Amino acid sequence: MSIRDRTAIVGVGLSRLAFAAEATPLALAAEAFKAALADAGLTKDAVDGLAINIGWPLGVDYDRFAETLGLQIRFVEQSWTHGRFAGPTLQAAAMAIHTGLATCVACLCGVSFTRERQLLGGPGDFEGTREEGGTHQENPVYGMTAPAAGAALAAQRYFALYGATSRDLAAVPIAFRKHALLNPGALMKKPLSLEEHQRSRWIVEPLHLFDCCLVTDGAACVLLTSAERARDRRKPPVLIAGMQGLRAGREDVLFGRPGLGLWQQRTFRWTPADDDLLVYRMAGLTPRDVGALYTYDAFSPLVWFVLERFGFCGPGEAAKWTQGGRIELGGELPMNTSGGLLSEAHVSGWNSIVELVRQLRGEAGPRQVPDLQVAQWATAWGDSLIFRR
Repeated sequence: MSIRDRTAIVGVGLSRLAFAAEATPLALAAEAFKAALADAGLTKDAVDGLAINIGWPLGVDYDRFAETLGLQIRFVEQSWTHGRFAGPTLQAAAMAIHTGLATCVACLCGVSFTRERQLLGGPGDFEGTREEGGTHQENPVYGMTAPAAGAALAAQRYFALYGATSRDLAAVPIAFRKHALLNPGALMKKPLSLEEHQRSRWIVEPLHLFDCCLVTDGAACVLLTSAERARDRRKPPVLIAGMQGLRAGREDVLFGRPGLGLWQQRTFRWTPADDDLLVYRMAGLTPRDVGALYTYDAFSPLVWFVLERFGFCGPGEAAKWTQGGRIELGGELPMNTSGGLLSEAHVSGWNSIVELVRQLRGEAGPRQVPDLQVAQWATAWGDSLIFRR
């Protein structure tokens, strides 16, 4: 049974965004939830499902949230404490609605990265001591104890294979900073030049400071229901046209794409197979139909990997493909038009989902993509959803 256009987003909300919020993750999550209800014209009694991305200790758990907000919930999904699960969380919510497990699911992420900074690398990163290795391809045995280390190793490998440079990579954070300057809610308020990017300190070579996401606090909420119920809501529904799941295995690493020869990967000229592009077949669309692309930009090279992974350009071509304003507003494929994790805030990608919805509704003001009909969420680790008006 096809799920195409059977479910829809009817409300979105963001909390205040801050480098160090006084509010707790629970308070921020409640703020975003109430904003999403108001956006949809719903009361809390309409919500009977919770899909939480990032629980304790960085975020809020489903049971405490339901109790605090006085919700009566009959479907719950809560993911591992990592931001890579924005797409799978939305997918689980859509499938719950489609199968009748819930009628309206609140997808929620309320997170304080600043309060728990010590968990993101270093001696306090207890997940980094897993038997199989760290959670972001890092390996504490070799002193790689932070997410940036895995992304840097992948970037260095890509540079070596294809002749790309840090100056090429700078096109990504520069583009997203331009978008943030058009977003009143974005935390980064100053333009970023190529020279400033190159002068900024190394975090893990070849990644400069501005190649790495912000460390912030905030929350976002996305309300899903059936397409039929969505027709009666306050604002035009944003339909989920297609989806595909997150990939894992020896040929799939978190910060890279197949074929790069990272960790246990083989080195070969990889191009996406039919199964890697399931999201387009499900939606009845192609990459050429996508008017704006949104991704988890924790680190600049992830943008290159997602472009190659989903067939927007060939292997090794993303470095040149992103030059000349191609991913900026007014370019061929605008990406992360709110500023993303690099320049708006780090709400584990959910701020970009909120932006995507507002873009499809025509609510993005000076950063609006003209006549946007189709937008895509896709990540370097292979999951994706396509949304349409």
